[in-house]
Amino acid sequence: MIKKKKITLSTTQIILLSFLVPIFLGSILLTLPLSSANGEAVPYLDALFTSTTSTCVTGLVTLPTASTWSLFGQIVILLLIQIGGLGIVTVVSGLMLLLNRKMGIGDRLLIQDAFNLNTMEGLTKFVKNVLFGTLIIEGIGAVLYMLVFVPEFGAKGIWIAVFNAVSAFCNAGIDIIGENSLCDYATHPLINAITSGLIILGGLGYIVWWDVLRVIKSRTRKNRRLFRHLTLHSKIAITTTAGLILVGAILIFVFEYANPLTIGDLSLFDKIQVSFFQSVTTRTAGFASVPQENLTNASSAVSLILMLIGGSPVGTAGGMKTVTIAVLLCSALATIRNKNSATLFGRCISESSVRKAVAVVVTFLGICATSTLFLMATSHASALDAVYETVSATATVGLSRNLTASLNTFGKLVIIVTMYLGRVGPISLAVALGSKNESQNVVTEPTEEISIG
Repeated sequence: MIKKKKITLSTTQIILLSFLVPIFLGSILLTLPLSSANGEAVPYLDALFTSTTSTCVTGLVTLPTASTWSLFGQIVILLLIQIGGLGIVTVVSGLMLLLNRKMGIGDRLLIQDAFNLNTMEGLTKFVKNVLFGTLIIEGIGAVLYMLVFVPEFGAKGIWIAVFNAVSAFCNAGIDIIGENSLCDYATHPLINAITSGLIILGGLGYIVWWDVLRVIKSRTRKNRRLFRHLTLHSKIAITTTAGLILVGAILIFVFEYANPLTIGDLSLFDKIQVSFFQSVTTRTAGFASVPQENLTNASSAVSLILMLIGGSPVGTAGGMKTVTIAVLLCSALATIRNKNSATLFGRCISESSVRKAVAVVVTFLGICATSTLFLMATSHASALDAVYETVSATATVGLSRNLTASLNTFGKLVIIVTMYLGRVGPISLAVALGSKNESQNVVTEPTEEISIG
């Protein structure tokens, strides 16, 4: 009897499939007449686009979410957003723990690689904390949203609040309020505060959460300097996030101050909060409080930079990540100053971290450039609109200069592939770079100096 060869998948392949399977299952469910608000089946390409943007927590939509999908369709979309934000690996691991199934070494390795963690120690507790922490924060966000949406929409406001809380925390940017995102709430302080808070918490990453809690718990009367006891990762993530949001808000405020199409006619306080929200939402969230096509070219450029950088590692945000950019910039400054190694907060950054940062940035920019060329070749979009669309898709942001809905068939396929690659590409690359090099003892090629710059 001939034994069948057992097919084994690598960690990278499992992670790729963990996003691909929900996308196709979701697309099938969304093509059912039950998912449509008018009872007629939505074209498969639009269903596939919606499933992809939900699972990849992007937010670009070809059809308005609020008016196109029934309650069943919206539930499918919300589940895809939650799965995409947490990652199917985390969801499955959580179900295993719920059913009292022990995780084997293979499961632990998969979780470690999926979150790009440096150790397998305490992985079970980590998964529990991620799921519990996500539930708590989304729950608090939903309750706060209800204070606004229930008085306005009645009982439907409860569902809107839950949907928005999950979407904001997962940095998806999809809402079921209307067809113009959060533009009607551009000057609503509570909506701005809740949405910004959820976006920032999701974008900071789970590792930062637990590190901050660890330092707070270990605080003593003699030692109240919390920041100095954080890990290097947390220090970089927090300071870079705060710096980017602040600088982005200031630049947008200056560039849009006299623009009547955005904040020009608003009061000073409203100009500040709208500028702040724009800076926050470009960190891969995708909610829009002003039409993106009305931004000045300077503000659009600032938004593009913020979208490219994105959030922090091991969180729900996309982009090249704050830590990646911080490491790359410090390495460049160290080279300019003729230093042997890059340092941050009194700690040396390893060469392997620098190499990984370079690989992530090159891969990310490569995806953006390729998709931009394909999109411009198959549409009549301006260069700025096309770049804005593809950067938004690659960084899983979801902001658009009103281009998504007008995309032709090929343009939609380009953005679908771009969203998928933007979501799984950096994760897969991190896994590949984190795997052990089996050829460490192999004789290398001769080294020769070349001219740079």
